[in-house]
Amino acid sequence: MGTAIIFLLVAILAVFGTFSALKNKNIMGILFGAGALGVFGFFAIMTLIHLPKSLPQ
Repeated sequence: MGTAIIFLLVAILAVFGTFSALKNKNIMGILFGAGALGVFGFFAIMTLIHLPKSLPQ
């Protein structure tokens, strides 16, 4: 659970980084920001969606 929350925070920071790179027209920044957003955001969202199934009953 803690890892998913940290990854979600990283994804939120990647959004700000990507917008900053878009504003500055930095192609590498856009690529790395969007990549980080995709990877970390996907992992965090999928972990939080499937979390109730993994908890002990």
